Amino acid sequence: MALVREDVTSLYEQIARTLQEEIERGVYEPSGKLPSEAQLSERFAVSRVTVRLALGGLTDAHVVERKQGKGTFTTKRRLRHRLDLLRGFYDSLAAQGVSARMELLRIEECEVPPGLRAAFAVDVARCVYLERLHSVDDVPVALAQTCLLPEAGAIAREEAASLPSYEILERVPGWRIVDADMSVTAVAAAHDVAAYLDTPPHAPLLVLRRTSRLADGRTCEATVFHIRPHRFELLMRSGMEASLVESGHSQRGYSAQ
Repeated sequence: MALVREDVTSLYEQIARTLQEEIERGVYEPSGKLPSEAQLSERFAVSRVTVRLALGGLTDAHVVERKQGKGTFTTKRRLRHRLDLLRGFYDSLAAQGVSARMELLRIEECEVPPGLRAAFAVDVARCVYLERLHSVDDVPVALAQTCLLPEAGAIAREEAASLPSYEILERVPGWRIVDADMSVTAVAAAHDVAAYLDTPPHAPLLVLRRTSRLADGRTCEATVFHIRPHRFELLMRSGMEASLVESGHSQRGYSAQ
């Protein structure tokens, strides 16, 4: 794109806009590295001071990041998880074209942990407990701690290691999920959670709590997700109609009621 030197928009703003459009089109993938200041100066026929102003504006907007001695790189795009759709966290990641991985850390039948007890009826004392670590590009991004009603005890370890929660639930005979409640808060990372997520203790984390109900009104699942927030946005759209959402496994998903 040729710069319009008579335009009221400054040259560095035009350069910044051009570079951002190229970044959004994936021009600089897969490495994400932009041309050097000297190369950009030659390309746009402007001084390096003007190029630095353009790159500075993109840095302030978190579109690029400057790495000392290495150059300028595009920042990794933020991932999104919608709260108005009942969709497994793993499926939500995989649908965005990233390299997502889910690792089963623990599965056992045990007493309902104190932090999840309030989600269930008072007569539910035991649960099937799953602890799974979600990673993107081999970087841990979320720790999921899930309790399922004891009826889910027939779940095989292989299923717990590879299937999203909602597909697991649909495999329990007679179960049909009709709705869920979700809430989001922020906490300082506890030492054990921080260790799993490879983040410093007391670092800020998003906490997503989800409870899912069956047609008979029982809560069948309660999950707490501890999420590293630097690459995540939790979204909700208003006025949505009930709709199916394709899943990478079961091809099913549900809009929140």
